[in-house]
Amino acid sequence: MFFNSLAFAIFLPIIFLLYWFVFNKNKNTQNALLIVASYYFYSCWDWRFLFLLVFSTFLDYFTGIQIEKSNSEKRRKFWFWLSIIVNLGFLGIFKYYNFFASSFAELFTSFGFKVSPFLLSIILPVGISFYTFHGLSYVIDIYNKRIKAEYNFVDYSLFVSYFPLLVAGPIERATHLLPQVKVKREFNLEKAKEGICQITWGIFKKVVIADNCAVYANNIFDNYTTMDSFSLILGAVYFAFQIYGDFSGYSDIALGVSKLFGIDLLRNFSYPYFSRDIAEFWRRWHISLSSWFRDYLYIPLGGSKGSKLKQIRNVFIIFLVSGFWHGANWTYIAWGFINALYFLPLLLLKRNRENIEEATISWNFSSFRTILSILFTFGLTCFAWIFFRSESIYAACDYIQEILLFNFSITALTDQMSFLIVIALCYLILLEWTNRKKECPLFGKFSKTKIILTILFIFLFGQFDIQSKFIYFQF
Repeated sequence: MFFNSLAFAIFLPIIFLLYWFVFNKNKNTQNALLIVASYYFYSCWDWRFLFLLVFSTFLDYFTGIQIEKSNSEKRRKFWFWLSIIVNLGFLGIFKYYNFFASSFAELFTSFGFKVSPFLLSIILPVGISFYTFHGLSYVIDIYNKRIKAEYNFVDYSLFVSYFPLLVAGPIERATHLLPQVKVKREFNLEKAKEGICQITWGIFKKVVIADNCAVYANNIFDNYTTMDSFSLILGAVYFAFQIYGDFSGYSDIALGVSKLFGIDLLRNFSYPYFSRDIAEFWRRWHISLSSWFRDYLYIPLGGSKGSKLKQIRNVFIIFLVSGFWHGANWTYIAWGFINALYFLPLLLLKRNRENIEEATISWNFSSFRTILSILFTFGLTCFAWIFFRSESIYAACDYIQEILLFNFSITALTDQMSFLIVIALCYLILLEWTNRKKECPLFGKFSKTKIILTILFIFLFGQFDIQSKFIYFQF
């Protein structure tokens, strides 16, 4: 069931009406309804994988309690590592086993040994990376005594399986979401209006920006050997907006849907393409994942403390792991490696915390430098996206090599451009830039006008016939 599908357009109002008018007596009935809705929502993908979600929920609920009740450090560590190993074990089998088996086979073949690896004929359960990380953060926080274990199984189950964030995040923390599910929610009209605005903006980014850009990006990447340099550069830009519109659009819909039920989720995007350096970009892109790796991997490794060598090691570890989290392909690892190279000079020169405040432009020399910094950072990001989008390292390098041939053709370029996409991207950039201090561009002044214009874009230019999956469902 996609957020941009007719099925979800029917599902959401039904759950909303039941939630506020039938199951509104107390928080237990509200939570029970949301759990049933979440399990149904997940089963629409493949009901057979419900057992993984339920097993993961039971595992972390039980081990969390055992960690808290254990009287000795040895027992605490036993239950802690049991949860970590089993969770990562399931994630490793379903997501990475075939990758490692094939990679080792290729390695041995390169040395002259013929190896036929045993591969598993399984599909990746949707959302497994997200709900696994929900549970891991919960158990780690209990082990480190940041939070108490949750004894109400219904409340904990909702924390793990809450349907707006179940299949593609944001990656929630128990410290943020659990307190909200433990109390009865009262209907808030203003919050519901904000939710509808955010859903509208998310749908616009998905069906107008992402899906229209995808048509051209896919054509260019699939036929890059026949394209000129201009078209290939444009293909990288199209994919940059495709993945941004797709993933941030999903996140906006998720946050908006959750607001309809009186629950606030963590913000996942903060206009990342207005960043002035890569460090700022990673503070604004997929915020819930970046902060997860920062808190549970980077800081425990020492972060930016210690010797320069350790700092460099930590940077590469966190970016390589982040790349590998996205999928079992060397292209994602290369993408993470490239971003580590981007980030490293900022860290070593102690400039990675310079651009904390929002960018401003007042038409002076400083503003000119700001614009150049934004464009340069966007260019670096687009270059890295080539590896993320390509089928293999070889294809990505070949794509870049084709760009460096500098065979520019205005005629070929116009074939890969669309007046519709130009207008839609201008509208996106204008609204996000002028409302960059707000969580959603449709909030605040002229909200009705902005909503009407956005809805017009959706109905006139939205790609509803494609029913394309959200990119991050595969992660």
